[in-house]
Amino acid sequence: MDGVFFEDLTVGQSASFGKTVTEADILMFAAVSGDTNPVHINAEAAAASMFKERIAHGMLSAGFISAVLGTRLPGPGTIYLSQTLKFRAPVTIGQTVTATVEVTALDAAKKRATLKTTCTVAGKVVIEGEALVMPPSRG
Repeated sequence: MDGVFFEDLTVGQSASFGKTVTEADILMFAAVSGDTNPVHINAEAAAASMFKERIAHGMLSAGFISAVLGTRLPGPGTIYLSQTLKFRAPVTIGQTVTATVEVTALDAAKKRATLKTTCTVAGKVVIEGEALVMPPSRG
């Protein structure tokens, strides 16, 4: 198994995943989610918006947090229980989003981990929040 069992997690442990957002990512996310807000898929409408250009769905970038939790830390078998999100800045086509999770607390009785979750573009925070997960356990 790749990933980390609850018993092997430590506060401060972290992992990241990065992806450059493409037009195809945005169009596929719009199709799958049903979120066809013109600011994401219509260049003319987006140009007239406060963003002045098309932006990626916030939840597309937030999904990269799920990628870290499910594939890296804690990894496969992790159950996502909750997530808070604060959207700080837009992401545009061609930008690389790096999602990072960091263990901030461990509840041994419930075998749950709390993680700080952050998405950045070129070092600037675009999303921040906190996740509660139930990692796989040996017990």
